[in-house]
Amino acid sequence: MKNVRVVFMGTPDFAVPVLQKLMENTNVVLVVSQPDKSVGRKQILTKTPVKMEAEKKNIPVFQPTKIKEDYAPILEAKPDIIITCAYGQIIPKVLLDAPKYGCINVHASLLPKYRGGAPIHHALINGEEKTGITIMYMDEAMDSGDIIREVEYPIKESDNVGTLHDALSILGANTLIETLPSIFNGTNERVKQEEDKVTFAYNIKREDEHLDFHKIGEQLKNQVRGLNPWPLANLLFQGEEMKVLEVHFVKKEIEEVGIVQEVTKDTLGITCQDGILYLDKIKPFGKKEMNIKDYLNGIDKEKVIGEKVE
Repeated sequence: MKNVRVVFMGTPDFAVPVLQKLMENTNVVLVVSQPDKSVGRKQILTKTPVKMEAEKKNIPVFQPTKIKEDYAPILEAKPDIIITCAYGQIIPKVLLDAPKYGCINVHASLLPKYRGGAPIHHALINGEEKTGITIMYMDEAMDSGDIIREVEYPIKESDNVGTLHDALSILGANTLIETLPSIFNGTNERVKQEEDKVTFAYNIKREDEHLDFHKIGEQLKNQVRGLNPWPLANLLFQGEEMKVLEVHFVKKEIEEVGIVQEVTKDTLGITCQDGILYLDKIKPFGKKEMNIKDYLNGIDKEKVIGEKVE
């Protein structure tokens, strides 16, 4: 595969192992990534993870603001195949039609479930027992192209966005490299997606992060793990926002939701629809992440009982 000219398009950490595998096994002639962004309080202009990886191997990087209007360097690279993974923009038809082997995407779900930019978050939030990687042909709509190959990945009870992200990133890279020979020799499958089974995993919005204690405990627990370590679930306690990283749940009858019902030296339990959600790891406003025991050491526990949580 070393003689195959590849243009790779990707942006975040998730796409880096895919690029690494492609650089090892093919001829990556150009990398396309989103424009660099200003990050943090000091707004330091920061290169994308994919760009940084490409520069290690002296591969040219192209960063158009709008790829639908600015794509000439990609055509000039004369790619045999374009491969994308978490790039972040819709690819125009002129690029989809250009390479002889087409445009291939590595997507972190079992399509047609969870089309969109946050499939890992939504799989966890919805309590899925499995997810996986899809290698697919691209078309003009979002994640709607024909499926070439799917590989399942069982979701563990201990998984959060961070652990699942890392596992699927490696699985995606390996699955792509295993699948490419069949694409090049024309023996790959090409299965149309079942439109009646389509679901979407849109990017997480601010309102998706807030915990609503009118929900059942399992939903809240899944929401917390489906937002950890980014962007993190939150609640409002004593007038300040508190980020929530880890919880556990005990089912029991309760009288009122959203009330601090249990406080000991190392537990803080809040009522929800069908029991008590215990906070295990939190990030109070303006402070670092901490275990709930450390937080409770610094407050008057008696005064917290009966407090309303929003």
